[in-house]
Amino acid sequence: SQLIDDDPALAHEHALAASRRAGRVAVVRESLAITAYATGDFALALRELRTYRRISGSDDQIALMVDSERGVGRADRALEVGRSVDRAALPVDARVELAIAMSGARLDLGETERALLELDIPELDPDRAFEWSPGLFAARAAVLEELGRLDEAALWSRRAVVAAEALDASTPGEVIEVMEVEEEGTDGDEADDDVTDSEGER
Repeated sequence: SQLIDDDPALAHEHALAASRRAGRVAVVRESLAITAYATGDFALALRELRTYRRISGSDDQIALMVDSERGVGRADRALEVGRSVDRAALPVDARVELAIAMSGARLDLGETERALLELDIPELDPDRAFEWSPGLFAARAAVLEELGRLDEAALWSRRAVVAAEALDASTPGEVIEVMEVEEEGTDGDEADDDVTDSEGER
């Protein structure tokens, strides 16, 4: 994953080479799909994700499939793909990623209110930060900004930053609790967040 972040093109070359040697191995096809997505080859990513899904029987990369459909300009199809799975059966992180991808597809279609509704999931907890929280908070901020709800958007953007910083400073197994502090001039949501750590698991 570090190579994908640092040099996605090189990571993609390695994944292509691996697929030629072990094309029937699910993790190899998954890696090729991820690197194709990272380099912007969404058509290849889709093809490899379908193959990975068929070989592995897993829906854990469904969010990437939705985003890849968006990447090739098929937002309607992206929503169909996202609705084809049982979200309750997905791991929590995959379920959150799917909600974010579905929200993005709604934005692509100009369905901004529905984009916000896609993010109204139990994992959207402003009082605690988990590994998926920064991305989920940031996605909500982006939709709120599109809706012109700028104060709320700024609040969720701040929450995303605070959650990311707290998670970087935490140790595995810690739960990051976000303490809300109200400020004047903020409509709807509470204002900036102070973060404290508490041990335990959700």
